[in-house]
Formats: sequence, structure tokens, C-alpha cells
Amino acid sequence: MQEAIDQLLAPYGLPEFVRRFEYSASGPVHFGAGVRAQLGEVAAEAGITRAILVTDSGIAATGYVDDGVKSLREAGIEVWVHREVRENPTTDDVDRCQRAAASFAADGIIGFGGGSSLDTAKGANFILTNGGEMKDYWGVGKATKPMLPLIAVPTTSGTGSECQSFALIADAETHAKMACGDKKAAAAAVLLDPELTETMPAVVSAHTGIDALAHALETLVCNKATERSRTYSRAAWRLIRDSFAEVLSATADEAAVKRSRALMQVGAALAGIAIEESMLGVAHSCANPLTAHYGIAHGQAVGVMLPHVLRFNRQHSVVAAEQYAALDEAHPAQVILDFLEQAQLATSLIDLDVPEEDLPMLSREAERQWTAQFNPAPVDAERLQSIYEAAFS
Repeated sequence: MQEAIDQLLAPYGLPEFVRRFEYSASGPVHFGAGVRAQLGEVAAEAGITRAILVTDSGIAATGYVDDGVKSLREAGIEVWVHREVRENPTTDDVDRCQRAAASFAADGIIGFGGGSSLDTAKGANFILTNGGEMKDYWGVGKATKPMLPLIAVPTTSGTGSECQSFALIADAETHAKMACGDKKAAAAAVLLDPELTETMPAVVSAHTGIDALAHALETLVCNKATERSRTYSRAAWRLIRDSFAEVLSATADEAAVKRSRALMQVGAALAGIAIEESMLGVAHSCANPLTAHYGIAHGQAVGVMLPHVLRFNRQHSVVAAEQYAALDEAHPAQVILDFLEQAQLATSLIDLDVPEEDLPMLSREAERQWTAQFNPAPVDAERLQSIYEAAFS
């Protein structure tokens, strides 16, 4: 694994602790094309004998889940596939998964899919082992009992959830996004297999890539950032920025696209470590109400807000202005806009049919989002409305 990651990242001169994922909340990170074949071995090493594999119907249809099931069974592990994960999981999704795991008497969990699958798996683990409801774990360190071993197998290059101890779950009634974090919820091991990202539709590659770029840029400047977290943020930004266009290209050669997919997957994981080490900001605070009220995909919602948040932060935060300038290129807001246009994603709220009269309501909800408090420039509903208005025009 380390040889493969070192070879991939050699041109970037990254510190050893970054290349070795040293500050990941998870256990060992196994990287490489085809590494999914080690799932059974890794799960057995974690002490799992009865695994619930948590995924969605789209991933289940690719055949990759069958590979995972085969590997688990060859290692003597019984497995049940729960394929009912939905995008932006709610407490209802977590409850369904928890009931399935309990019925199967699972002693381990495999999160196999995008961030929604990983978050659902983590959320179910909280309830299965500690009881109660998801809202009981909103915050940090609220689980009092040990949790089941979790193996994370991401199939997208977006959330970085595989390297975090947080599950992001929406309340099914209020739509509030609850960040539930506990070191016990982190994956016991991670399998980063870039081949698993090859079946992503172009629009999913675009959404997840924009989300990962947002993670890199928001963690870089948030008020909890440290020099160590910023090292991960800058590394993630460079890897994803350099690979995103090629992943979206219809003309790039196959070898180049494979390398770019690998860079994006590693970059997303590093951005996940940066989140764990620091936090996000108001691009995510503004995006969540857009998803809750209008069903806008998370990556699109973050993408349409991000350039305006970057400009706001540059204007109102010396730290943000300095960190953006140190990236030594065109302002990142323009980079994001260029990527949005290349991916044929919306660049304004008008394009997404968001009613202008809803902006005050969205601003009030964005102010209540957990990540708003970590923005480098303080925000309130009035300032957030100015950001929404900039994104509207």
C-alpha cells in the first residue's frame, strides 16, 4: 500500500505524515487498484464474523458489492447486504439500517459506497451499540459504550467520511443536519480502491469533486485550523485541483483518467482528515438548507455557494485572504467557477429555481447550522443573506 501511495504522490513532495495518513481518525488506510479484494482479510483482522454491508441500490448494481461479498465469505465471514441507503441520509435511514443489523446479529459493519453509505453505517453503529436516538449523539464524544468495528470502502471521491469519526445525519422531521462525532465511530480500517470510482456517472464525479474541493478550502481557513490541518488541506486542494478536469474530460486517455481518479480519491480522504483536525464553514451552512428545501444535490448546493463564500471570507478575514493568496494561483473562487462550468453545473441560485423571496428564510436556517460558527469571518443572518444574494444574481 505505501509503495503505491508514495509513487502516486511523488511529484507533490508531500510530508511523510500526509502520505501515511498519520492523523486519520480511522485505522490503517489500504490504497491501490483492486485493494477491495482484501476486504475479507481486513474484516477478519478486525474480529468481524457476521457483517452487514451497507450500500445503495446503484452501487449494488455495479457488481463491486458482489466482489466484496465474495471476499468476505472466502474469509469465513457471514454477510447481509443492506442496499437501502439514500442520498443525504436521515434518521429514518439510520433506523432502518440499525434494525437490519440487529436482526442479522451483526458483529461488524462494512460501509461500502459514497458518503451517504458511510454515514448511514456510522449512524446505525451509534444506535445499535449505545441505544437511544441519533439526536442523542449530536455533538462530540457522546457514545459511552464500545462500538462495532467498521470497515470503510468509499466508492466516490467526495466526503472523506472514511477518514473521519463523524456521521452527518439529517433529522427526518426538522431537516436539521446533525454532526455526530465520536472516536469510537471511526473506521477500524479503510480500503481506498480507485477502481471503485470508475462507475460513477459524470454528474456524480462532478458533485463529489466540488464537495471535496470545498472541504479543502473551508478547512484551510476555518477558525479551528492548525498548521497540521492546513497541510492536509493544501495537499487535498492540489491533488483534486490537478485531477478534476481530466476526470471530467471525455477525451483524456484511459491511463491519465485512472491516475486522476486515484489522485482525487486520495485528495478527498486527505480533506476528510483536515475536517477531523479542524472544521468547515458557511459554504456548507448555506448549502444544507438548499438541499433540505429544494432537493438540490449536496455537491451542487455547495458549489453554487462556494465562490461567493470565498470572496466574502477574503474580504472580511485577513487569515482567509492570506491563506488563499498562498495557494499561488488564480483566486480559488475563479477555479471553482471554471470547474462548475466545465461540469455543466449551475453557477447561480436562479439556475436552480430557488425563489428570491426565500433568501431571508434560508439565511436564518444557515445561521443555525453547526458549521457556521467555524467560519473565519463571523456571520449572522444578515451577512449570510448577502452571500445568498450574491449567489442569486
